[in-house]
Amino acid sequence: MNLPTLGFTTYFEEQVIEMKKQAKLKNCVPARVTLEHKHSYRVLAEEGEWLATIAGHYAYTSLAREDYPAVGDWVLVEKMPGEERAIIHQLLQRKSVFSRKVAGTEIQEQIVASNVDIVLLVMSLNADFNIRRLERYLVAAWDSGAKPIIVLTKADLCEDVSSLVQEVESVAFGVDIFVTSALSGEGLKEIQSLFTEGVTGALLGSSGAGKSTLTNALCGEVLMKVAGIREDDAKGRHTTTHRELVVLPAGGCLIDTPGMREFQLWDQGDSLASSFQDIEELATACRYRDCTHQKEPYCAVQQAIVDGDLDQYRLQSYFKLQRELAYMERKANTQAKLEEQRKWKQIAKGMKKGKK
Repeated sequence: MNLPTLGFTTYFEEQVIEMKKQAKLKNCVPARVTLEHKHSYRVLAEEGEWLATIAGHYAYTSLAREDYPAVGDWVLVEKMPGEERAIIHQLLQRKSVFSRKVAGTEIQEQIVASNVDIVLLVMSLNADFNIRRLERYLVAAWDSGAKPIIVLTKADLCEDVSSLVQEVESVAFGVDIFVTSALSGEGLKEIQSLFTEGVTGALLGSSGAGKSTLTNALCGEVLMKVAGIREDDAKGRHTTTHRELVVLPAGGCLIDTPGMREFQLWDQGDSLASSFQDIEELATACRYRDCTHQKEPYCAVQQAIVDGDLDQYRLQSYFKLQRELAYMERKANTQAKLEEQRKWKQIAKGMKKGKK
């Protein structure tokens, strides 16, 4: 396996050259994380594929979840002599990260995929079609540093594809949209053409959107388990249970991810404007700079709703995501302060013990 096929570019090569100046890293080689287990990883290097674990000094200096490797990451590893195992000594700086808040009430980042060039937002054209969910994914995709692309699957189950495509176009400004059908093969060649050598893409979407079926089609073989849709609500069954990076036959890499029943944003305030640029542009015509676009007179945003140029549900979605991001920021700041206080308390205790 040659490294350029895996997406190893000068961005990572320069980091490796600098890091290997350290004596402890001289015998290390770059490898890419293809699978994440509970306490170990599967990594792919030029010399082969190995099971890898974190070095003790690495674990000791890692404070948060984002300090640890995730699927798609590049790491420096040292292969164990005579074994198909390796030790991870260093994480290379990421060029892109698609994250979400972990499910539940805990305020913590979960890295879904890293070092991807394109993010394929997958949504089916059957009864599970949800434009508000797509808006949420687009905000996170713009913030990731990768190029968002929308893939609409199961076209064979939709009676009016063109109207749904128009609906997607109304919220996805400047984003390429592909309509596909695994049954007929429609759109699959166009998706395959995106994955030239060295290009990494990530498939993201809700459970049963057709991500694993798309992965199998792009690979030309059955790699991921798939299941049909449920008859009672037309939703797909959840089949993928882990994130995994696979190397495509024609070049490039693809990260398939489990369906997300819950998707909360993680610190994507700057990208809200990119996803809702229609509302942002309308807001420049409001009479008042601090217009909240709700009850103020001469509000261009509210006037656009009256004129039929803006969907009121899109504005409600905009407000909802604003509130969610503001709440996340407040909680994250509070948590950071508490962690800082705990850190200094531990340092103070250690100093007292040292004096004794």
